[in-house]
Amino acid sequence: MLPKKLVAALVEKRVEKRERKRAFLENGGLVLERLVASCNGRPIPIRTFSYKELLLATNNFDPRLILRDEGHHQIYKGSFEGRVLSIKKYDHVYMDEVLTDLGISAKTSAHKHILQLAGCCLETSIPALVFEYAQNGVLADQIFCNSQHAVSRLQSRQKGMPLVWQSRLKIVRQIAHAISYVHTAFSRSIIHRDIKLSNIFLDEHDVPKLANFELSISIPEGETYVDVAIQGTYGYACPSYVATGRITEKADVYSFGVVMLEILTGRPVFDKNRATRDHNLLELVRNCAINEIVDPAILAEDGGVGLEESQLQAVLRLALICIENDPEIRPTMVNVTKELRRIERSIG
Repeated sequence: MLPKKLVAALVEKRVEKRERKRAFLENGGLVLERLVASCNGRPIPIRTFSYKELLLATNNFDPRLILRDEGHHQIYKGSFEGRVLSIKKYDHVYMDEVLTDLGISAKTSAHKHILQLAGCCLETSIPALVFEYAQNGVLADQIFCNSQHAVSRLQSRQKGMPLVWQSRLKIVRQIAHAISYVHTAFSRSIIHRDIKLSNIFLDEHDVPKLANFELSISIPEGETYVDVAIQGTYGYACPSYVATGRITEKADVYSFGVVMLEILTGRPVFDKNRATRDHNLLELVRNCAINEIVDPAILAEDGGVGLEESQLQAVLRLALICIENDPEIRPTMVNVTKELRRIERSIG
């Protein structure tokens, strides 16, 4: 007769196996349905990873391999067949948000400035998503690298070494192109709805990748807006959307304008540690001269900014137009991308 502990372990293993199979079948149906809906009836084939593969890749989800912990999900560093990838494992989140992230990521992964979806695991109660690995972490940690806001455990280029201005400008232009792509490349425009520095990843060459489409929404064909529940991140969310619940592509333009200001100044949109009148970055940049708001790390670059001062002024003007309260005044992301390309080329 087998010992009771061994019997209990065998029963637990059997139950767990049955649960994995049930989750695989249920999630498989949901994922297929979402992929079909996202890709106009022609789903993009994606790789499915087994739960055992995830365990092996992450050393049983070793906490030391956590790259980021966002509360409702953790991102682990994992290795599959000699390739380093990142595994997004959820604790508690709405299933619809996970399926939205999966569906839109699969649909847009061909763009070089969108974090590439490698596949998913269907054997967990909430599907785990597997993405390409971004060695230099999130842009927030690189812009705020000398502040208390740099909390990621991802490896960075060199701790305490901020991005130089020309690298920042290139990243801004490339992310603008990615947002423009999701707005215009499909029959139904996709609004990201949560554009911020912590949703932009950098690879080992500082090539930016837009990520986290959990809150994204598509505009019905023939329409220019949709009425939805208000979601997003405080400080980045478009005021008119927050006030009315009506969202358009211009909501992403507003969020991107905030991102540009953070990259230009090296400061987060809200910071209670700043003087009371300076808590809100948007008010600060409207009321100060450019040499008072530009990130000191930019001003301290070899030889100073020199001719680049015109670029700083141009980016500031563009960012301020993007955060205009009236959405009609804001440019489209296509025009933002064109203007950033012009600014970038203004100094050869």
